[in-house]
Amino acid sequence: MHAPASRSEDKTHKVIYLDNNATTRVAPEVFEAMVPFLTEYYGNPSSAYRFGKLVEGHIKEAREKVAALLGCTPKEIIFTSCGTESDNMAIWSSLQTSGKRHVVTTQVEHSAIMNQTDTLERMGFGVTRLPVGPDGTLNLADVENAIREDTGVVSIMWANNETGVLFPVEEIAALCKKKGVLFHTDAVQTPGKMDLRHVAKSDIDLLSLSGHKLHAPKGVGVLYAKRRTKVVPYVIGGGQERGKRGGTENVASIVGFGRAAELALERLSDEQKRVRALRDRFEDTLLQRLSHLYINGRRDQRLPNTSNIAFDFVEAEAILLRLDLKGICASSGSACTTGSLDPSHVLSAMGLTPARARSCVRFSFSHYNTEADIDYALEVIPPMIEGLRAMSPLNADHPDNFNYDVEAAREKEEKLMAQTMASINE
Repeated sequence: MHAPASRSEDKTHKVIYLDNNATTRVAPEVFEAMVPFLTEYYGNPSSAYRFGKLVEGHIKEAREKVAALLGCTPKEIIFTSCGTESDNMAIWSSLQTSGKRHVVTTQVEHSAIMNQTDTLERMGFGVTRLPVGPDGTLNLADVENAIREDTGVVSIMWANNETGVLFPVEEIAALCKKKGVLFHTDAVQTPGKMDLRHVAKSDIDLLSLSGHKLHAPKGVGVLYAKRRTKVVPYVIGGGQERGKRGGTENVASIVGFGRAAELALERLSDEQKRVRALRDRFEDTLLQRLSHLYINGRRDQRLPNTSNIAFDFVEAEAILLRLDLKGICASSGSACTTGSLDPSHVLSAMGLTPARARSCVRFSFSHYNTEADIDYALEVIPPMIEGLRAMSPLNADHPDNFNYDVEAAREKEEKLMAQTMASINE
């Protein structure tokens, strides 16, 4: 198997990358920082000799840099393999240290939380999954009402990975503190897009990050554990990370995460201003040029880089195939659920019918996107959608158009699916 051609070798296929919520390119500065630890400084940081201790010192520096991203102390930073491990560790540790058997979360969490809580239910734990409104927002009163005497942890994401909608996690954390319940947030999508330097001053007990969402490599994550928050290891091994997470450290990636944390702070203004302006121009122009187009999620309460758009009467998979042919990368939802025939659980929880949910495409921008990228996407997308709609049976005159009754349409589709499954099983 040969490595893919570099952009310098393949000048006929320019990639416009608009899927940064799935993963990000490794920043050149991050790669440069990592290289010595893949070539020259390869010692085991747990070794007693100086060659290993030198490597350990660089892990310490990376920990300090990540701590600066959250305004916390280095001792509150635990390096893991990814955001999923950090999420799993936070919830499992909270249940173990509290001795309680109930989790409160939402219906729109990342699959790392959704699948773990499904597993916990099969093990006999209780799980309450809170609903969201049509705009993707969460009612604080629902959180308060869901907390029980046996609740061991409340886990609610800070920013939704599909819509970018923000939840009031600091208010939720304060509520949990009053009730004596641990609070965890999956904050994987937030670094570099939001200023997180006040996290340590909040009531957030546990917070998850993932390197590949902020221009560091894949395979490294972080769990922030607030001072005095008890943590038991999820990965049991040789006592690394001060006994909180076993396994030899992924040194190069940890160093890369530290450099990426520095860059995230340096580029915060660019993300919040220039990238937001790119996203807004992209959305506003599409709204002007196309009918039957809808932005999913509250527009004034979202990450600055995320746009989830419903293109009624067209299947998202058809759009993505056409975009790919034009060199544009986007997605129909979380990369961790790509390939599923089911509509997005996030969009379904917001009340979208399966038909509309399957028409949605997520575009997510980054520091590396340019005005030229947006110009090209806006040149390509409107005629593409019009062409696909011209071939679609779900045209504007079809009874299942944008005016349909959400509940009636859902009931109709569920009945049809039940009939189909019954005939298959006969």
